Amino acid sequence: MEVTGIILAGGKSLRLGRNKATEIIGGMTLIERVIKSLTAVTNRIILVTAGDIGSISAVHSIEEINDIYAGKGPLSGIYTGLRSSHTISNIVVACDMPFLNTALLEHMVRLLPGFDAIVPRWPNGFIEPLYAAYSISCLTTMKKHLDNKQLTINGCLKEMNVSHFDKSEFSKFDPDFLSFFNINNQADIDFANKLAASQKMEGKVVCAPPR
Repeated sequence: MEVTGIILAGGKSLRLGRNKATEIIGGMTLIERVIKSLTAVTNRIILVTAGDIGSISAVHSIEEINDIYAGKGPLSGIYTGLRSSHTISNIVVACDMPFLNTALLEHMVRLLPGFDAIVPRWPNGFIEPLYAAYSISCLTTMKKHLDNKQLTINGCLKEMNVSHFDKSEFSKFDPDFLSFFNINNQADIDFANKLAASQKMEGKVVCAPPR
């Protein structure tokens, strides 16, 4: 099955105070780690930006596009990526997730036929829309919400045929839940570097901070 990888890199990194996509994690930039992981499972990678990533797309031969509804949040980024996709199936991830689990992503793509989206959901109801699989069938509903300035992803997903991938399922692929760990502050960067180093040491396991 052909699948496009869509990376959202249009956030302002307000909590960190600098562009987190270019932070070094385990010897490479955060965005490079995401690209490397997606390359293993996708045929094409689209980087949705606000125009501030620099030469990443040229260096890695991926397509960089500007967010169509600039400043309207992640729903706009997802829509922009899907509109540029040439495949029915798509993986959407944020640029600040250094430990993508490719087996989990592939599994969500396999579940996608027949649905508009496959979105992980925690027992407390919190969902992970920026670590999900989307069909291009989402485009019409997403555009309607964006045009009406209804910018929440949750609200949009409620109008679509979504299958929520629960903890009991995604824990089979990622029991430590590192897939969903994202970078927001310096403490997260320090943790990510500690984990990246530990992954090179046999027998040493570092779990993600509790949710």
